[in-house]
Amino acid sequence: MADVIPPDRQRDAAQRSGRGKRKSKARKSGPESRQSRASGDKQEARANTPDTGGRGRPGFLQAVGNPRGGNMLPRNSYAAIDLGTNNCRLLIARPSGANFTVIDAFSRVVRLGEGLAQTGRLSDEAMERALCALKICSEKLKRRNVHLARSVATEACRRASNGDEFIERVKRETGIVLNVISAEEEARLAVLGCHILLEDGTGPAVIFDIGGGSTELVLIEQGGPIPAIVDWQSVPWGVVSLTETCGHDESSAEARFARYSEMRRLVSESFAPFAERIASARAPELRLLGTSGTVTTLASVHLDLPQYDRKAVDGLIVPSDSMRAISSRLSTLSPAERKQLPCIGNERADLVVAGCAILESILDIWPAPRLGVADRGIREGILRSLMSADNEGEQARAHLRRLKRQAS
Repeated sequence: MADVIPPDRQRDAAQRSGRGKRKSKARKSGPESRQSRASGDKQEARANTPDTGGRGRPGFLQAVGNPRGGNMLPRNSYAAIDLGTNNCRLLIARPSGANFTVIDAFSRVVRLGEGLAQTGRLSDEAMERALCALKICSEKLKRRNVHLARSVATEACRRASNGDEFIERVKRETGIVLNVISAEEEARLAVLGCHILLEDGTGPAVIFDIGGGSTELVLIEQGGPIPAIVDWQSVPWGVVSLTETCGHDESSAEARFARYSEMRRLVSESFAPFAERIASARAPELRLLGTSGTVTTLASVHLDLPQYDRKAVDGLIVPSDSMRAISSRLSTLSPAERKQLPCIGNERADLVVAGCAILESILDIWPAPRLGVADRGIREGILRSLMSADNEGEQARAHLRRLKRQAS
Protein backbone atom coordinates (compact mmCIF):
# COMPACT_ATOMS: atom_id res chain seq x y z
CA MET A 1 0.00 0.00 0.00
CA ALA A 2 1.52 3.29 -1.09
CA ASP A 3 0.85 6.59 0.58
CA VAL A 4 0.24 9.50 -1.80
CA ILE A 5 2.35 11.77 0.39
CA PRO A 6 5.64 9.97 1.06
CA PRO A 7 7.96 12.18 3.13
CA ASP A 8 11.24 13.74 2.05
CA ARG A 9 10.92 12.73 -1.60
CA GLN A 10 13.20 15.45 -2.99
CA ARG A 11 15.84 15.01 -0.30
CA ASP A 12 15.88 11.25 -0.93
CA ALA A 13 16.10 11.77 -4.68
CA ALA A 14 18.98 14.21 -4.27
CA GLN A 15 20.87 11.79 -2.05
CA ARG A 16 20.35 8.94 -4.54
CA SER A 17 21.60 11.04 -7.42
CA GLY A 18 24.55 12.50 -5.54
CA ARG A 19 23.62 15.98 -6.76
CA GLY A 20 23.43 17.63 -3.37
CA LYS A 21 20.51 18.68 -1.26
CA ARG A 22 17.21 19.85 -2.67
CA LYS A 23 14.49 21.62 -0.82
CA SER A 24 11.85 19.16 0.43
CA LYS A 25 8.18 19.99 0.06
CA ALA A 26 5.32 18.06 1.69
CA ARG A 27 3.57 15.91 -0.91
CA LYS A 28 -0.15 16.31 -0.63
CA SER A 29 -3.01 15.13 -2.70
CA GLY A 30 -5.28 17.84 -0.65
CA PRO A 31 -7.55 23.29 -19.21
CA GLU A 32 -10.22 23.80 -29.29
CA SER A 33 -8.49 26.40 -32.15
CA ARG A 34 -8.48 24.81 -28.67
CA GLN A 35 -7.98 28.01 -26.80
CA SER A 36 -10.02 29.62 -24.11
CA ARG A 37 -9.61 32.23 -21.44
CA ALA A 38 -11.16 31.29 -18.15
CA SER A 39 -12.03 33.56 -15.28
CA GLY A 40 -9.82 32.61 -12.36
CA ASP A 41 -12.56 32.93 -9.76
CA LYS A 42 -15.01 30.97 -11.87
CA GLN A 43 -12.47 28.22 -12.56
CA GLU A 44 -11.50 27.97 -8.91
CA ALA A 45 -15.13 27.64 -7.91
CA ARG A 46 -15.50 24.79 -10.42
CA ALA A 47 -12.40 22.95 -9.30
CA ASN A 48 -14.30 20.45 -7.17
CA THR A 49 -17.50 20.49 -9.21
CA PRO A 50 -18.23 17.48 -11.45
CA ASP A 51 -18.26 18.16 -15.19
CA THR A 52 -21.36 16.70 -16.80
CA GLY A 53 -20.10 17.06 -20.33
CA GLY A 54 -18.69 14.48 -22.71
CA ARG A 55 -20.52 13.13 -25.76
CA GLY A 56 -23.82 14.42 -24.40
CA ARG A 57 -23.90 12.06 -21.44
CA PRO A 58 -25.76 13.32 -18.37
CA GLY A 59 -23.04 12.52 -15.85
CA PHE A 60 -19.96 10.51 -15.04
CA LEU A 61 -20.12 9.10 -11.52
CA GLN A 62 -20.42 5.34 -11.29
CA ALA A 63 -21.46 3.65 -8.06
CA VAL A 64 -19.46 0.43 -8.08
CA GLY A 65 -19.84 -1.10 -4.63
CA ASN A 66 -22.68 -1.17 -2.14
CA PRO A 67 -24.82 1.96 -1.73
CA ARG A 68 -24.07 4.23 1.21
CA GLY A 69 -25.32 2.87 4.48
CA GLY A 70 -26.19 -0.72 5.33
CA ASN A 71 -23.07 -2.86 5.15
CA MET A 72 -20.87 -0.14 3.71
CA LEU A 73 -17.31 -0.08 5.02
CA PRO A 74 -16.66 2.86 7.35
CA ARG A 75 -13.91 4.19 5.06
CA ASN A 76 -15.04 4.30 1.46
CA SER A 77 -12.66 3.69 -1.39
CA TYR A 78 -12.77 5.75 -4.59
CA ALA A 79 -11.37 5.01 -8.04
CA ALA A 80 -10.17 6.98 -11.05
CA ILE A 81 -9.51 5.52 -14.51
CA ASP A 82 -7.70 7.57 -17.15
CA LEU A 83 -7.79 6.00 -20.62
CA GLY A 84 -5.41 8.08 -22.70
CA THR A 85 -4.06 7.83 -26.21
CA ASN A 86 -1.09 5.80 -25.01
CA ASN A 87 -1.80 4.50 -21.51
CA CYS A 88 -4.60 3.08 -19.38
CA ARG A 89 -4.20 3.99 -15.72
CA LEU A 90 -6.18 3.19 -12.59
CA LEU A 91 -5.86 4.55 -9.06
CA ILE A 92 -7.91 3.39 -6.06
CA ALA A 93 -7.62 5.28 -2.77
CA ARG A 94 -9.24 5.99 0.57
CA PRO A 95 -9.46 9.40 2.25
CA SER A 96 -6.77 10.06 4.83
CA GLY A 97 -7.38 13.37 6.56
CA ALA A 98 -7.01 16.14 4.01
CA ASN A 99 -5.19 13.74 1.67
CA PHE A 100 -5.66 10.16 0.56
CA THR A 101 -3.86 6.84 0.67
CA VAL A 102 -3.51 4.71 -2.44
CA ILE A 103 -4.63 1.12 -1.90
CA ASP A 104 -4.30 -0.16 -5.49
CA ALA A 105 -2.97 1.05 -8.82
CA PHE A 106 -2.58 -0.22 -12.37
CA SER A 107 -0.93 1.12 -15.51
CA ARG A 108 -0.48 -0.40 -18.95
CA VAL A 109 0.66 0.95 -22.30
CA VAL A 110 -2.25 0.24 -24.69
CA ARG A 111 -1.54 2.71 -27.55
CA LEU A 112 -5.22 3.27 -28.18
CA GLY A 113 -4.41 6.07 -30.62
CA GLU A 114 -2.07 3.98 -32.76
CA GLY A 115 -2.81 4.74 -36.44
CA LEU A 116 -5.43 7.35 -35.58
CA ALA A 117 -3.51 10.16 -37.29
CA GLN A 118 -3.68 8.25 -40.59
CA THR A 119 -7.15 6.68 -40.47
CA GLY A 120 -9.21 8.84 -38.10
CA ARG A 121 -10.39 5.63 -36.42
CA LEU A 122 -9.43 3.43 -33.48
CA SER A 123 -7.98 0.22 -34.87
CA ASP A 124 -9.33 -3.19 -33.88
CA GLU A 125 -5.97 -4.14 -32.37
CA ALA A 126 -5.77 -0.95 -30.30
CA MET A 127 -9.31 -1.38 -28.99
CA GLU A 128 -8.55 -4.96 -27.98
CA ARG A 129 -5.47 -3.87 -26.04
CA ALA A 130 -7.46 -1.18 -24.24
CA LEU A 131 -10.30 -3.58 -23.46
CA CYS A 132 -7.91 -6.11 -21.94
CA ALA A 133 -6.52 -3.42 -19.64
CA LEU A 134 -9.98 -2.13 -18.72
CA LYS A 135 -11.13 -5.63 -17.82
CA ILE A 136 -8.29 -5.78 -15.30
CA CYS A 137 -9.41 -2.41 -13.95
CA SER A 138 -12.98 -3.67 -13.65
CA GLU A 139 -11.88 -6.64 -11.57
CA LYS A 140 -9.86 -4.40 -9.28
CA LEU A 141 -12.86 -2.11 -8.74
CA LYS A 142 -14.92 -5.08 -7.57
CA ARG A 143 -12.23 -6.57 -5.34
CA ARG A 144 -11.56 -3.25 -3.61
CA ASN A 145 -15.23 -2.56 -2.85
CA VAL A 146 -15.05 0.81 -4.60
CA HIS A 147 -17.79 3.19 -3.52
CA LEU A 148 -17.59 5.74 -6.36
CA ALA A 149 -15.57 5.74 -9.56
CA ARG A 150 -15.03 8.15 -12.41
CA SER A 151 -13.58 6.82 -15.66
CA VAL A 152 -12.47 9.24 -18.36
CA ALA A 153 -11.19 8.98 -21.93
CA THR A 154 -9.26 11.74 -23.64
CA GLU A 155 -7.89 12.74 -27.05
CA ALA A 156 -8.02 9.43 -28.91
CA CYS A 157 -11.72 8.96 -28.16
CA ARG A 158 -12.41 12.66 -28.79
CA ARG A 159 -10.94 12.45 -32.29
CA ALA A 160 -11.89 8.95 -33.45
CA SER A 161 -14.92 8.58 -35.71
CA ASN A 162 -15.71 5.28 -33.98
CA GLY A 163 -15.12 6.63 -30.49
CA ASP A 164 -18.79 6.33 -29.48
CA GLU A 165 -18.91 2.72 -30.62
CA PHE A 166 -15.86 1.92 -28.57
CA ILE A 167 -17.30 3.60 -25.46
CA GLU A 168 -20.45 1.48 -25.75
CA ARG A 169 -18.40 -1.67 -26.22
CA VAL A 170 -16.38 -0.90 -23.09
CA LYS A 171 -19.59 -0.51 -21.09
CA ARG A 172 -21.00 -3.74 -22.48
CA GLU A 173 -17.90 -5.87 -21.94
CA THR A 174 -16.45 -4.42 -18.73
CA GLY A 175 -19.25 -2.49 -17.03
CA ILE A 176 -17.05 0.63 -16.98
CA VAL A 177 -18.81 3.83 -18.07
CA LEU A 178 -16.22 5.99 -19.81
CA ASN A 179 -16.80 9.73 -20.00
CA VAL A 180 -15.06 11.41 -22.96
CA ILE A 181 -13.93 14.66 -21.39
CA SER A 182 -13.12 17.94 -23.12
CA ALA A 183 -9.58 19.24 -23.45
CA GLU A 184 -10.45 21.96 -20.92
CA GLU A 185 -11.61 19.40 -18.37
CA GLU A 186 -8.50 17.33 -19.01
CA ALA A 187 -6.28 20.31 -18.25
CA ARG A 188 -8.31 21.25 -15.15
CA LEU A 189 -8.01 17.77 -13.70
CA ALA A 190 -4.28 17.65 -14.38
CA VAL A 191 -3.81 20.94 -12.51
CA LEU A 192 -5.98 19.76 -9.63
CA GLY A 193 -3.98 16.56 -9.37
CA CYS A 194 -0.44 17.93 -9.38
CA HIS A 195 -0.38 21.65 -8.47
CA ILE A 196 0.75 20.89 -4.92
CA LEU A 197 4.19 20.01 -6.34
CA LEU A 198 4.71 23.43 -7.90
CA GLU A 199 7.88 25.10 -6.66
CA ASP A 200 7.37 27.82 -4.05
CA GLY A 201 7.32 31.37 -5.41
CA THR A 202 5.16 34.30 -6.41
CA GLY A 203 3.43 35.30 -9.62
CA PRO A 204 2.00 33.19 -12.45
CA ALA A 205 3.26 29.70 -13.25
CA VAL A 206 2.72 27.21 -16.07
CA ILE A 207 1.64 23.60 -15.63
CA PHE A 208 1.68 21.27 -18.64
CA ASP A 209 0.60 17.73 -19.45
CA ILE A 210 2.20 15.97 -22.45
CA GLY A 211 -0.15 13.15 -23.36
CA GLY A 212 -0.27 10.60 -26.15
CA GLY A 213 -2.62 12.55 -28.40
CA SER A 214 -2.53 16.11 -27.07
CA THR A 215 -0.64 18.51 -24.84
CA GLU A 216 -2.32 20.89 -22.40
CA LEU A 217 -0.69 24.13 -21.22
CA VAL A 218 -2.16 26.04 -18.29
CA LEU A 219 -1.23 29.45 -16.90
CA ILE A 220 -2.18 29.56 -13.24
CA GLU A 221 -2.17 32.10 -10.44
CA GLN A 222 -1.82 30.84 -6.89
CA GLY A 223 -3.57 32.42 -3.94
CA GLY A 224 -5.82 29.78 -2.40
CA PRO A 225 -5.99 26.05 -1.81
CA ILE A 226 -6.63 25.58 -5.54
CA PRO A 227 -4.87 27.67 -8.21
CA ALA A 228 -6.92 29.98 -10.39
CA ILE A 229 -6.63 29.16 -14.09
CA VAL A 230 -5.83 32.35 -15.98
CA ASP A 231 -5.41 30.93 -19.48
CA TRP A 232 -4.96 27.55 -21.15
CA GLN A 233 -4.48 25.86 -24.49
CA SER A 234 -4.67 22.31 -25.80
CA VAL A 235 -2.89 21.32 -29.01
CA PRO A 236 -3.36 17.99 -30.86
CA TRP A 237 0.28 17.00 -30.46
CA GLY A 238 1.19 14.24 -28.05
CA VAL A 239 3.92 11.64 -28.22
CA VAL A 240 1.83 9.26 -30.37
CA SER A 241 0.19 11.77 -32.71
CA LEU A 242 3.42 13.72 -33.29
CA THR A 243 5.46 10.56 -33.89
CA GLU A 244 2.97 9.20 -36.42
CA THR A 245 2.61 12.53 -38.22
CA CYS A 246 6.37 13.00 -38.63
CA GLY A 247 7.08 9.41 -39.63
CA HIS A 248 9.65 6.91 -38.46
CA ASP A 249 12.64 7.57 -40.73
CA GLU A 250 15.65 7.53 -38.41
CA SER A 251 17.99 5.76 -40.81
CA SER A 252 20.75 8.37 -40.52
CA ALA A 253 21.87 11.26 -38.34
CA GLU A 254 20.64 13.66 -41.03
CA ALA A 255 17.20 12.00 -41.10
CA ARG A 256 16.92 12.15 -37.33
CA PHE A 257 17.88 15.83 -37.29
CA ALA A 258 15.32 16.68 -40.02
CA ARG A 259 12.60 14.71 -38.25
CA TYR A 260 13.24 16.36 -34.88
CA SER A 261 13.33 19.81 -36.50
CA GLU A 262 9.93 19.16 -38.11
CA MET A 263 8.51 18.05 -34.77
CA ARG A 264 9.76 21.23 -33.14
CA ARG A 265 8.31 23.37 -35.94
CA LEU A 266 4.85 21.80 -35.77
CA VAL A 267 4.60 22.08 -32.01
CA SER A 268 5.98 25.63 -31.85
CA GLU A 269 3.48 26.82 -34.46
CA SER A 270 0.63 25.31 -32.46
CA PHE A 271 1.86 26.88 -29.23
CA ALA A 272 2.31 30.35 -30.83
CA PRO A 273 -1.11 31.84 -29.92
CA PHE A 274 -0.73 30.78 -26.28
CA ALA A 275 2.86 32.04 -26.20
CA GLU A 276 1.72 35.44 -27.44
CA ARG A 277 -1.06 35.68 -24.87
CA ILE A 278 1.11 34.78 -21.87
CA ALA A 279 4.20 36.80 -22.86
CA SER A 280 3.17 39.69 -20.60
CA ALA A 281 2.88 37.32 -17.63
CA ARG A 282 6.56 36.47 -17.63
CA ALA A 283 8.25 37.40 -14.37
CA PRO A 284 11.88 37.43 -13.21
CA GLU A 285 11.49 34.00 -11.58
CA LEU A 286 9.39 31.73 -13.78
CA ARG A 287 8.01 28.50 -12.38
CA LEU A 288 7.16 25.42 -14.45
CA LEU A 289 5.68 22.03 -13.57
CA GLY A 290 5.19 19.11 -15.93
CA THR A 291 3.16 15.93 -15.59
CA SER A 292 3.70 13.21 -18.17
CA GLY A 293 5.68 10.13 -19.04
CA THR A 294 8.06 12.38 -20.94
CA VAL A 295 9.14 14.48 -17.97
CA THR A 296 9.33 11.53 -15.57
CA THR A 297 11.42 9.56 -18.09
CA LEU A 298 13.83 12.46 -18.68
CA ALA A 299 14.06 13.04 -14.93
CA SER A 300 15.05 9.38 -14.53
CA VAL A 301 17.78 9.84 -17.12
CA HIS A 302 18.91 12.99 -15.27
CA LEU A 303 19.22 10.98 -12.04
CA ASP A 304 20.96 8.06 -13.82
CA LEU A 305 18.45 5.66 -12.29
CA PRO A 306 18.97 1.98 -13.19
CA GLN A 307 15.19 1.59 -13.23
CA TYR A 308 12.21 3.88 -12.74
CA ASP A 309 11.58 4.94 -9.13
CA ARG A 310 8.47 7.03 -8.52
CA LYS A 311 9.59 8.14 -5.09
CA ALA A 312 12.81 9.56 -6.55
CA VAL A 313 11.08 11.33 -9.44
CA ASP A 314 7.72 12.63 -8.22
CA GLY A 315 8.29 16.15 -6.90
CA LEU A 316 11.87 16.45 -8.16
CA ILE A 317 13.10 19.87 -9.32
CA VAL A 318 15.47 19.59 -12.30
CA PRO A 319 17.53 22.31 -14.01
CA SER A 320 15.86 23.08 -17.33
CA ASP A 321 19.23 23.14 -19.08
CA SER A 322 19.73 19.52 -18.08
CA MET A 323 16.35 18.55 -19.56
CA ARG A 324 17.21 20.40 -22.78
CA ALA A 325 20.57 18.67 -23.02
CA ILE A 326 18.99 15.24 -22.47
CA SER A 327 16.30 16.01 -25.07
CA SER A 328 18.86 17.11 -27.62
CA ARG A 329 21.00 14.02 -27.03
CA LEU A 330 18.08 11.59 -27.28
CA SER A 331 16.99 13.15 -30.58
CA THR A 332 20.36 12.24 -32.13
CA LEU A 333 20.37 8.60 -31.00
CA SER A 334 19.07 5.76 -33.13
CA PRO A 335 16.10 3.72 -31.88
CA ALA A 336 18.45 0.85 -31.01
CA GLU A 337 20.64 3.17 -28.95
CA ARG A 338 17.65 4.63 -27.10
CA LYS A 339 16.40 1.15 -26.24
CA GLN A 340 19.63 0.46 -24.38
CA LEU A 341 19.08 3.34 -21.95
CA PRO A 342 17.59 2.50 -18.53
CA CYS A 343 14.08 3.88 -17.96
CA ILE A 344 13.48 4.15 -21.72
CA GLY A 345 13.86 0.65 -23.15
CA ASN A 346 11.59 -0.85 -25.81
CA GLU A 347 8.42 0.69 -24.42
CA ARG A 348 9.37 4.35 -24.82
CA ALA A 349 12.19 4.30 -27.38
CA ASP A 350 9.99 5.26 -30.35
CA LEU A 351 7.91 7.91 -28.56
CA VAL A 352 10.33 9.71 -26.27
CA VAL A 353 11.79 11.89 -29.05
CA ALA A 354 8.40 13.45 -29.76
CA GLY A 355 8.05 14.17 -26.05
CA CYS A 356 11.47 15.85 -26.09
CA ALA A 357 10.39 18.09 -29.00
CA ILE A 358 7.24 19.13 -27.13
CA LEU A 359 9.14 19.79 -23.92
CA GLU A 360 11.77 21.95 -25.65
CA SER A 361 9.01 23.99 -27.32
CA ILE A 362 7.42 24.57 -23.91
CA LEU A 363 10.74 25.74 -22.49
CA ASP A 364 11.02 28.15 -25.42
CA ILE A 365 7.81 29.94 -24.53
CA TRP A 366 8.20 29.72 -20.72
CA PRO A 367 11.97 29.62 -20.07
CA ALA A 368 11.92 28.74 -16.40
CA PRO A 369 15.37 27.93 -14.98
CA ARG A 370 14.00 24.83 -13.23
CA LEU A 371 11.38 22.25 -14.10
CA GLY A 372 9.20 20.52 -11.52
CA VAL A 373 8.40 16.87 -12.25
CA ALA A 374 5.09 15.24 -11.30
CA ASP A 375 4.23 11.56 -11.53
CA ARG A 376 0.60 12.37 -10.87
CA GLY A 377 -2.14 14.25 -12.68
CA ILE A 378 -5.60 13.40 -14.03
CA ARG A 379 -6.26 10.39 -11.79
CA GLU A 380 -5.31 12.28 -8.66
CA GLY A 381 -7.42 15.24 -9.80
CA ILE A 382 -10.40 12.92 -10.27
CA LEU A 383 -9.96 11.40 -6.83
CA ARG A 384 -9.79 14.79 -5.14
CA SER A 385 -12.95 15.88 -6.99
CA LEU A 386 -14.80 12.68 -6.05
CA MET A 387 -13.89 12.83 -2.40
CA SER A 388 -14.67 16.52 -2.11
CA ALA A 389 -18.04 16.21 -3.85
CA ASP A 390 -18.99 13.13 -1.80
CA ASN A 391 -18.00 14.84 1.44
CA GLU A 392 -20.01 17.94 0.56
CA GLY A 393 -22.98 15.73 -0.31
CA GLU A 394 -22.76 13.91 3.00
CA GLN A 395 -22.60 17.21 4.89
CA ALA A 396 -25.70 18.40 3.03
CA ARG A 397 -27.55 15.16 3.84
CA ALA A 398 -26.55 15.42 7.49
CA HIS A 399 -27.84 19.00 7.57
CA LEU A 400 -31.18 17.90 6.12
CA ARG A 401 -31.43 15.12 8.69
CA ARG A 402 -30.87 17.63 11.50
CA LEU A 403 -33.55 19.93 10.06
CA LYS A 404 -36.01 17.04 9.91
CA ARG A 405 -35.30 16.06 13.50
CA GLN A 406 -35.78 19.65 14.64
CA ALA A 407 -39.05 19.89 12.69
CA SER A 408 -40.35 16.71 14.28
